[in-house]
Amino acid sequence: MEAAPSYEKTVGEEMMRLAATLFPIFRSMTGEGVRETLRILKGHVPLTIQEVPTGTKVLDWEVPHEWNCRDAYIRDESGERLVDLRASNLHVVSYSVPVREKLPWREIEKHIFTLPDQPDRIPYRTAFFERTWGFCSSHDELERIRRRDRESGGEKRYEVCVDSTLEEGSLTYGELLLPGEEPEEVLFSTHICHPSLANDNLSGLAVATFLARHLGRRKNRYSYRFLFIPATIGSITWLARNRDGVTRVRHGMVLRLLGDRGEMTYKRSRRGDAMIDRAAAHVLRHSGTSSAIVDFRPTGGDERQFCSPGFDLPVGCLMRTPEERYPEYHTSADDLDRIGAGQLGDSWARCAEIVEVLEGDAVYLNQKPYGEPRLGTRGLYRAYGKLGNGEEIQHAVLWVLSQSDGKHSLLDIADRSGIRFAVIRKAADLLLKTELLREAEGGEGGGR
Repeated sequence: MEAAPSYEKTVGEEMMRLAATLFPIFRSMTGEGVRETLRILKGHVPLTIQEVPTGTKVLDWEVPHEWNCRDAYIRDESGERLVDLRASNLHVVSYSVPVREKLPWREIEKHIFTLPDQPDRIPYRTAFFERTWGFCSSHDELERIRRRDRESGGEKRYEVCVDSTLEEGSLTYGELLLPGEEPEEVLFSTHICHPSLANDNLSGLAVATFLARHLGRRKNRYSYRFLFIPATIGSITWLARNRDGVTRVRHGMVLRLLGDRGEMTYKRSRRGDAMIDRAAAHVLRHSGTSSAIVDFRPTGGDERQFCSPGFDLPVGCLMRTPEERYPEYHTSADDLDRIGAGQLGDSWARCAEIVEVLEGDAVYLNQKPYGEPRLGTRGLYRAYGKLGNGEEIQHAVLWVLSQSDGKHSLLDIADRSGIRFAVIRKAADLLLKTELLREAEGGEGGGR
């Protein structure tokens, strides 16, 4: 499937609307914001919402207490909120313990995080496994508060409030399985825990949701599993709960950072040469725009959990600009202006193309392997013309006949010939109709 430009535009606009709906929701690793987000996604695809109780042992970790925060602020003696959760849900450090005190500014400042080198931006900070509290502010605003406090003599006391709860509850995630003709699975995972960060990772949520909707409307060879999970602890929890089932995962990708204007980037799985690595590289190479393929490293997204040595799943990561080259990463500048319908639509289309490679790859046998068979008498030349790209299809037919010896998959042929996989697949279909080709026994495609 090659997405038509008009459909790419339409689905991109739909994804942008979904991102705008999700942006204001206050999400964290656990809590009601995650549930509200999943309820909205469930309106697009039939997710199953999973709840894993606090204290559940998951590999080397435990499911943490559930955190919810109703309000958070620093208020001066006149009642003015100097730092206010209602203005930005990045203003409170996620998982801050409850606090309500009156303190001098010199004590409060020990709990405030800023970005001096990006002074107009609020950072995103967490304290998931610490018993502490904190606020985030732009450095410019911090300097203004400091000046006001100094001018007043530094003796003022400010009301600090974090109206939060850390209680027995659960870790919540969404899961969707789309059964295919075969039980082997393609896994797509995206994280759901960040508050009001558009590219990281409302873009991933949107692309995963609309990819799942697309695949749910058709018959598929593989089964497809989609995970909407909190970062790190979510993938660890899912892996712990599905240790026996992970052997069905034949291919997979983590989807993140997919809405910015940078070039498409694919990060290989730990294996480095898995079928998903080759499929993604092929699609990006033929995308018509600049792209990058980078080697695996044990940092970044949840691919590092799926690829950990005990599991070693063939899971890569698809993104646009990697976080180390994305200055808006984990700041208030990662807002809806940083993503666009065009980029979301393009990212969705690349995912859909990668799926088509996985679905369509196979190994075949040339049924007339001694010399070149007569193609004209089998109507193939007429068929080329009907497809509208006759010369390219003709070359693809010759390549498929030349390489179909029961050892080379269609992706192998596409890579060797430099012809797009979609064209090689069309050539193989023509040859199957004329019985010049048959599927090799046990030849189910590269990496299978």
